[in-house]
Amino acid sequence: MRIMEVVLVTFNVVMLLLLVIRQQKHRQLLWGGLAVSAVLLVVQGWVEGWRWPLIPAYALTLAPLLALVLDHRRHARAGQGIVKRRGVRRIAALLIAVLYGAATVAATLLFPVFTFAEPAGPYGIGTVTYHWIDSTREEKNAGAAAGAKRELNVRIWYPASKDAKGTRAPYVPDSKIYAEGHQQLLGLPQVFFTSLGEVRTHAIEHAALSDAEAMYPVIIFSHGSRGFEGQNMFQIEQLVSEGYIVAGINHTYSSMASIFSDGRVALFQDKTGTGIEPFEKTDKLNEVWVNDVRFVLDQLEQLAATDPDQRFTGRMDMGRVGMLGHSFGGATTVQMLLSDPRVQAGINMDGALYGKRRIPTAGISKPFLMISADNSIAASSGALSDDQLAAMGLNRGEVERYFKEVNARYAPVTAGGNYWLKLTDTSHMSFTDNFLISPILEWVQGTDARGTHRVVNEFTLDFFNYYLKGAPLQILNNAVGTHDDYILEKG
Repeated sequence: MRIMEVVLVTFNVVMLLLLVIRQQKHRQLLWGGLAVSAVLLVVQGWVEGWRWPLIPAYALTLAPLLALVLDHRRHARAGQGIVKRRGVRRIAALLIAVLYGAATVAATLLFPVFTFAEPAGPYGIGTVTYHWIDSTREEKNAGAAAGAKRELNVRIWYPASKDAKGTRAPYVPDSKIYAEGHQQLLGLPQVFFTSLGEVRTHAIEHAALSDAEAMYPVIIFSHGSRGFEGQNMFQIEQLVSEGYIVAGINHTYSSMASIFSDGRVALFQDKTGTGIEPFEKTDKLNEVWVNDVRFVLDQLEQLAATDPDQRFTGRMDMGRVGMLGHSFGGATTVQMLLSDPRVQAGINMDGALYGKRRIPTAGISKPFLMISADNSIAASSGALSDDQLAAMGLNRGEVERYFKEVNARYAPVTAGGNYWLKLTDTSHMSFTDNFLISPILEWVQGTDARGTHRVVNEFTLDFFNYYLKGAPLQILNNAVGTHDDYILEKG
């Protein structure tokens, strides 16, 4: 909960219990409680914004007023000699008050405005968003106008001073659009996501780039299908705080939403149905993403040479470029490692190896870290019943062929000295911010979101610090083997 939410909920719940417990209700207490609660209600809404999970707490603002009315009626009826069963009524009232107070606290805890862990590095974070058009590519998606060119939103996060002042960037640019998008992605009621618009990152919009280093290495981030460029903020902020420039690509029509600078919105269009698709289809779509990354690298090289805003001119080290991605973005990372010499090291987070290029038997000839969820590795045709397959429009033979191809593409992952990190008690979305939205999501999945994020960040930083900055390895070479939280394999 946010600070003013804690203050408001605590005061109102305590006030409710006092009103029930105290037999003598002094009018000064009642009027004072009403005044303080009303002020807190207004301040909380003004500073942080009102939201629906706090409706029970907001309603408690009227509790002192209700007590005044009931107290007045009690005194009026007492003069008529009416005998009341005060003990039973008091116990019932106390029980109701306790239950209502518990429900009030639970609602705010189960549907929080979540926060990101404080970045551990020495840098603050700045951010700026670009809208780029690739004039060499026609947009093939059916949702685009005829003859339209491929457009991409790219958000860049970069090291800034810890003392940088300004507006903290929102997590999502439009709460309604992204609430609907998360509902479709996770298949949950939209009430889970209505607070997304209140979430703030640690990034300061348009902050000055830190002068602590002459140049900073660059990392490209590619989201998963139906994700968005900021879906791994837990990871992006930690990387930037340690001295990396991170460029997050929003893959138009494959992302949750693209909101362009002129107000146009391009929603997710690349529906792949079951998620078990012919590889010819997914390999073809992946090439669109690969070309997105190549185009963005071209644009970053131009910014590094001559930035119209002078922020990145001579400050992006395009000789030290890494890439990481989740799911389909992880597959795109592998394709870039195999095809573009500019990408020198990469991390694939739980992505099947879609794409037209295969990892050679000898392995990727560049540093590579595969990170997988144990749930994803265990997936197979045997995990699906015949009824489930029928509902998906598939037969067991098709699914078995699919998983056989998946496993064949995974076979050379660690070849040539590369790494495969397998995290226990995790699922596909454990590598994103999604499970921070509500503890209910963690309980259903049986996972620890922040614990998983901590492990992912430790290995991500160790990997890029070594391969892009030349720092000594801290974990990777010392952690090979089986541990409580993970298994690390090295080829």
